[in-house]
Amino acid sequence: MPDSSISVFGLGGTISMTAGDGGGVVPALSAGELVAAVPGLAETGVRLTAEDFLRVPGPCLGFDDLTALAEAIGRRLAEGADGVVVTQGTDSIEETAYLLDLLHDRPEPVVVTGAMRDPALAGADGPANLLAAVRTAASPRARELGVLVVLADEIHAASRVRKAHTTAGSAFRSADGGPLGYVVEGRPRVVNRPAGRAVVPAGGARRHGVEVGLVTMALGDTGWWLKGADRLDGLVVAGFGGGHVPEHLVEDLAGLASRVPVVLASRTGAGSVLSGTYGYPGSESDLLGRGLISAGFLDPLKARILLWRLLSGGHDRAAVRATFLRAGGPAD
Repeated sequence: MPDSSISVFGLGGTISMTAGDGGGVVPALSAGELVAAVPGLAETGVRLTAEDFLRVPGPCLGFDDLTALAEAIGRRLAEGADGVVVTQGTDSIEETAYLLDLLHDRPEPVVVTGAMRDPALAGADGPANLLAAVRTAASPRARELGVLVVLADEIHAASRVRKAHTTAGSAFRSADGGPLGYVVEGRPRVVNRPAGRAVVPAGGARRHGVEVGLVTMALGDTGWWLKGADRLDGLVVAGFGGGHVPEHLVEDLAGLASRVPVVLASRTGAGSVLSGTYGYPGSESDLLGRGLISAGFLDPLKARILLWRLLSGGHDRAAVRATFLRAGGPAD
């Protein structure tokens, strides 16, 4: 860890917020100011550079922002950085980290962190999270793990982590498999490693303006949202349970799946979409048999990110199906 070189990219978010003129907190602190305010960071011996990439709340980030960030990260790593830390708002970390993970094809760690409590509050967690993130990014144990999310001294895989609470300091959870590790006494400890991960690096023809929808099944759903589906390039359906929808939606979904990729996920937040347990109209086996693509263990938000990345990269339906098969969970 000593003598490692880590680049810190600041995007804004709660970790950077201070009181605004109109009440409430707003992004104000630069990446350099965040780094300078962390107790114990200088004692790690890690050489840090800080770049104020953006200064916005987490919900205001978009695909173009993250694509540009991934390119900037690639440049820093090519120039010799041993790892990267990204600070941002926690509202969108589970999505932004996964998009960065899909774009990251190098061995160096990229660690995303933020804060649940802003710097003006007692017990603000931003400094501790940033210190843990830097230590993780500088650790050889974190190499080859892709993009990681580090908060509350837990190390999560970008493909698994979800924000599971609106305010708790322990808001982030990895329901399928748990954290990859923990930061213990200042040392990153990896206790389990994924069997593999999907990477869809930039390159080749890129489609602009790709629209991927996400709908969540709910009791009594009439399918009103299908009226605008002709404007979509792809759709993720967060089905009931193991991947189920009401019978009256089946024909419309099958028709849509004949035109654009439609991915079937589960709204539950944990577990895999099934493949052959149920056989009624609208069940997982019925929908998959009609051309929908299984998200496997990917939750709906992750599935949407992956589908957008594939379609914006110009991948055809066969490539979309093959990548979801690989990304949706460990192979049998």
